[in-house]
Amino acid sequence: MYVSFDPLESAALVHQYLTQMVDPAEDYLPYWLVLPNKKPAEAAHCRVDDAELVGSWYEGLTCAMRMLGTEEGEQVRQGFRRHLMRSWGAHGLRFCHPYPWTHTIHASFHEMGYILPALNLITAEFPEDAEAERRTAELIRGMRALVIERKVRTFWSGDFTETEPLFEFPNDVYLAQGGFDLTRHTGRGEQAIRNALMLPALVQRHVQTGDPVALELAVGLANFVLGPSRYFNYNMEFFGHVHSAAWFACGLVELGRVTGDETYILKGKGIYDYIRSISFSFGWVPEYAQWHPPAEEHCETCCVRDMILCARALIRCGYPEYWDDFNRFARNQLMENQIRYTGYMVVDNDRPDADGLTYHDLDRRIRGGFTGGSEPNSISLLRFRSVAGCCVGTAPTALLAVWEDAITQENGAWIVNVPCAKETDALRMESDLPNHGRIRLTAKTACRAGFRRYDWMGRQPVLLHNGQPVAGEEAGGCLTAALAAGDTLTLSFPLRTRDVRETVRGVTFTARWRGCDVVELLPHGEHVRLYQRDLRKKGYYPLPEDVTYTGAVNYGPTQQKQLSAAGKEKSE
Repeated sequence: MYVSFDPLESAALVHQYLTQMVDPAEDYLPYWLVLPNKKPAEAAHCRVDDAELVGSWYEGLTCAMRMLGTEEGEQVRQGFRRHLMRSWGAHGLRFCHPYPWTHTIHASFHEMGYILPALNLITAEFPEDAEAERRTAELIRGMRALVIERKVRTFWSGDFTETEPLFEFPNDVYLAQGGFDLTRHTGRGEQAIRNALMLPALVQRHVQTGDPVALELAVGLANFVLGPSRYFNYNMEFFGHVHSAAWFACGLVELGRVTGDETYILKGKGIYDYIRSISFSFGWVPEYAQWHPPAEEHCETCCVRDMILCARALIRCGYPEYWDDFNRFARNQLMENQIRYTGYMVVDNDRPDADGLTYHDLDRRIRGGFTGGSEPNSISLLRFRSVAGCCVGTAPTALLAVWEDAITQENGAWIVNVPCAKETDALRMESDLPNHGRIRLTAKTACRAGFRRYDWMGRQPVLLHNGQPVAGEEAGGCLTAALAAGDTLTLSFPLRTRDVRETVRGVTFTARWRGCDVVELLPHGEHVRLYQRDLRKKGYYPLPEDVTYTGAVNYGPTQQKQLSAAGKEKSE
């Protein structure tokens, strides 16, 4: 009996992290830095808590709450919002607040890539919030005023007028006192791509409000990165930060969809395809390309999130082949990168919180977080960012995207894209994966519904209407039938365990697949072993004890059934 994909359980876990790993004494300020391997374990405040995190955690908590259909956590969410709406300065930029643990007060354009999506969310959810609207408009116009606009190429052979807008920021740091100081930098390098991380949010702002400055800034930044920055080669390969490149690629695809310029879509697709070529098929994505020795690479959950969202954007632009990645990446590496087991931690609940440090109940509080540095088969506690505040904010956006698109409407029919347990106004979906090759729909109203076909389903899956075989209608890679209220539609297919060897980052692993799920990865890893999905092996899958967000939330209904079945099987 194997553990199945349960997006709601994952949402409940990350909800508890986002509402517990905060500081009530500082109006729910997040803790970015968590050190589970220290004795005792501790979490510490640092500058980034009041920089990108107040934006990304607002967005992440909103996504989790929407999935769960709960208002629990709203007090914490409004704390994030209050932090977000203060500390604004010159040119509409948001600066970090002067806490004791903060040093030079500055804004970085990389961080505006986290601030702007949260502002878009607030202005969409609260259209009456005039301050949020003003801050959003001023931030975009302030950044537009700060860019260098390259208008003429002066070359040895003459002067040539640029025909397309080309925008770049002079630096990646803007000081609250002093503005651009070219003697200072973040040290990250790759300024062109990292300074353009707000691209998807700029496009979204234009979609929401028709803001022409947002679109102009998006086009100018995209053109500069794709052109004079020389960040990407002709095959859209690159050297550097995968998170930045994949996030930028998502923005490119959306920019192309909004403007109708297919060049942007194809460039974004090229970046995605390159990253995919250096990743595992189950969604392990390296944080850097061609920078570290391959065997030293690790996977930041932010990268997995970016690939899921970019696949979604490409699907919407007419590339349905990316549904397979969308499904596999979410149910495999995204799930494995979430912290569920904390039995290794040493906790001192008698030590008082002080000086920006917290100690109490950390073994409980960090459940549901996401790692910033997983090996394909383990999370190493010795690695910096074994739990990462940035990833905890971004991962829920991927969870919500997968949850929303698990069932979509296509050509007048409701289509199952991501098999899991989900209920909508029209249908109830049940999935037996990865234990059996069955996915069932029960119609709540008359409709046409069906399933997207994947290669892992075999060549001839069987469609059953109220238990009887039917031919169904095939179109666009989907198999559908007409249903009356109360009808059931089941897709049945053979499900065999397959061992597939993959070599990435210089290491060969064997993934044990059942359909679209990896149930074991060999060799096993340390310290926190991943892909322990076989409930029949005693102690093999250390599930969490309890998660609190509304009363007591234990395992989802799917997990409860599996645990009961596993116990029954063991007793028999």
